[in-house]
Amino acid sequence: MSEFLKFAYEVLSQVVYNIVTWLAGFLTLFITGWVQYFNIFFTYFPTLSITGKILSVILMLILIAIPILLLVIIVRHAILRHQLKTDKSDNAALYKEIGRLNKQVLSLMDEKNSILALKVNAMGGTERIPYMGASALTDDVIPTVDAVTNSASAAASAANPNMPLPGTAALAAAAAQSHGKLSAGAGGAGAPIVQAVLSEAKLNIEHRFPKLTLVDEKYAALTPPEYDNEISLQEFAEGYRRYAASQMKLYYTPEIVRRFVAGMAASKLLILEGISGTGKTSLPYSFSRYLSNPSTIVSVQPSFRDRTELLGYFNEFSKRFNETEFLRALYEANYRPDPTLIVLDEMNLARIEYYFAEMLSVLEMPNKDEWVLDLVPTAWDGDPVKMDGGKIHVADSTWFIGTANNDDSTFTITDKVYDRAMPIELNERADAFECEVQPHCNVTAEHLEYLFQKAQVDYPISDELMDKMRQVKQSIMDIANAQVPAERELIRDILNNKPVTENLSYELRQLQSKMRHLHDIKSGIDEKDKKVTAVVRQSYEDVKAELESLKVDKKKIDYYSSVKLGGKGRTFNTNS
Repeated sequence: MSEFLKFAYEVLSQVVYNIVTWLAGFLTLFITGWVQYFNIFFTYFPTLSITGKILSVILMLILIAIPILLLVIIVRHAILRHQLKTDKSDNAALYKEIGRLNKQVLSLMDEKNSILALKVNAMGGTERIPYMGASALTDDVIPTVDAVTNSASAAASAANPNMPLPGTAALAAAAAQSHGKLSAGAGGAGAPIVQAVLSEAKLNIEHRFPKLTLVDEKYAALTPPEYDNEISLQEFAEGYRRYAASQMKLYYTPEIVRRFVAGMAASKLLILEGISGTGKTSLPYSFSRYLSNPSTIVSVQPSFRDRTELLGYFNEFSKRFNETEFLRALYEANYRPDPTLIVLDEMNLARIEYYFAEMLSVLEMPNKDEWVLDLVPTAWDGDPVKMDGGKIHVADSTWFIGTANNDDSTFTITDKVYDRAMPIELNERADAFECEVQPHCNVTAEHLEYLFQKAQVDYPISDELMDKMRQVKQSIMDIANAQVPAERELIRDILNNKPVTENLSYELRQLQSKMRHLHDIKSGIDEKDKKVTAVVRQSYEDVKAELESLKVDKKKIDYYSSVKLGGKGRTFNTNS
């Protein structure tokens, strides 16, 4: 035993010695040994050549970099370990929150099923069944159970039980499962109640387009108003101006109103540009009120990137189409014969070519029957009446009015948009004026188009004027092509009725300066030309006088004339 203890002591002593030696060597290598390293460096450095001195400095820098690099690695590793521990604690908190939210979702689903079952069991003959997913159309009447069960539509639904209802059966099953089954006492009335629920689901719940379906119901029994299709274009425009002033306290000059109405005749897309506070949004808003068809105002957001921002999208999970007010207005225009205005407020807060590209392409179609938008690939039973094969038609009675500010917060409207639109600038407000109260004007879009065509016939643009306009445009384009790129772009912007940029004044000053310089050059050339002309005329008179004095044959005269005029074989006509 004593021999083993002696053995163990010697072995452990050697291990401890080696560890201490290693620690002392590590300490000497990276900490205390630097005194020795630098002593050796300063001992040999004066005796080394230039190359040796450079190499010795590089060697010392490498030795210094090694411990620094090791220290950086150790510190970075410690920081990463600390961050990982923090992330684990945060993730644990997130997992707990997700679990809590999942429990709440399950609880809400159970509560919904319970409420639904209670409705099925306890509905009386006069209790209302609310719409699910109803739109903002406030004038729609919510039917009662009696109305549903006793109406012809309910009878038709009962006679056609094969109508596809993707969620109705599941809905009824969930309600029955939640409460077991309908009470025995309600056996006689259970069938009509269940049928009422099914009919309600058919009408309101299981439609892919709830907003558009409500539009169908709204116009199913709507009586159209009396339209004043005898009004003239002058009366129409002036009537709106008086209506806006008398009923809405909005004042516009006759020129702005006429330009707006003329813009509607020229294009289905109008762009109202100008500084803030000039009534860009209120103009189409009040105009639609004048037509008794309030416009739909869509506030464009900087996040708009594609067509779904305007038209919505189909949700594969809920089997519903997430409709927008823009889509509802487009669809409703198919029911109305009067003009429909859809306002894109601050339309250049996002790139118009992104979210409005499909609409721009549709409006370019020469055949208005081709003005259709694909919403869904296939048709379902129960789709809106005016929808054909998952497509919606853009009515000819629809105008799109965009408002735009030109500042640092907006995007530049490109030529692609300007080529398809009619820009109108509003840079000043009109003075207030008094007038009699002007009522609404009910006019059809067809009659308005007739007025536009009649105005073209009654007030044609002469061919002479068109030629002059083309010449002016071509002249300006020629000047633009001869200028520097910045000035050329400026002139093209002016030709395309683009809005005035904030740098326009500077660009105009530069252009004016260059034009003055060119004018000065031209004046100098003209002055020199006058002097040259005077010299030439004087030479001509001298030569003519000399020729008169000479009595020689014609060959000599021609030769002498050519020499006096500078040679080159030209013959001088003495009779001129």
